[in-house]
Amino acid sequence: MTLRPEHRDPDLYLASRSPRRAELLRTLGVEFALLDIDIDEDVAPGEAPRDYVLRLAREKAAAGRMLCAGRAPVLGADTSVVVDGAILGKPADEAELRDMLGRLSGRWHEVYTGVALAGIVPGETCVGTRVHMRVITMEEIRCYWASGEPRDKAGGYAVQGLGGAFVDRLEGSWSNVVGLPLVETAGLLVAAGVSYALAPRQRV
Repeated sequence: MTLRPEHRDPDLYLASRSPRRAELLRTLGVEFALLDIDIDEDVAPGEAPRDYVLRLAREKAAAGRMLCAGRAPVLGADTSVVVDGAILGKPADEAELRDMLGRLSGRWHEVYTGVALAGIVPGETCVGTRVHMRVITMEEIRCYWASGEPRDKAGGYAVQGLGGAFVDRLEGSWSNVVGLPLVETAGLLVAAGVSYALAPRQRV
């Protein structure tokens, strides 16, 4: 991305490739621009899920802050699906999706999102949500893979899409499971003086 000095900077940059995260941020009425940030997303040995998502959120925000030369705050976020302490990534093929959804079927799991704001007033948070899935059949998994939806989804499902048909209970933030906890994100924006629809104010 090339930043043109003759253009006015937005109130915020979002360091993310996720269209779902951008859509959630738009619901807050924030003026923002996207930054395409590429970082190493490997899990460090012994790294706990909460530590992992927060580290990636910080690294995305810091990389974005460098890219825009500190001209506006940068929000970074990362979401992981966790079962039995293991972080589930994105399924590479149908067999991997069968394994993932087989582990999630008929039981509870956790979804963690780390959010970090890099700027004059930095901030960060990690939000966890408990999700319960009904029993999923092999035929449903086959059809779900054929739909194309799970290919780029952590844990192999999208609660806001067809995957929502598998989720029968949820404890905590729904938007967190999609990819950005709105209550906590709004709190970070307010603390940093970034305008959003319910709290317009001057940027710090």
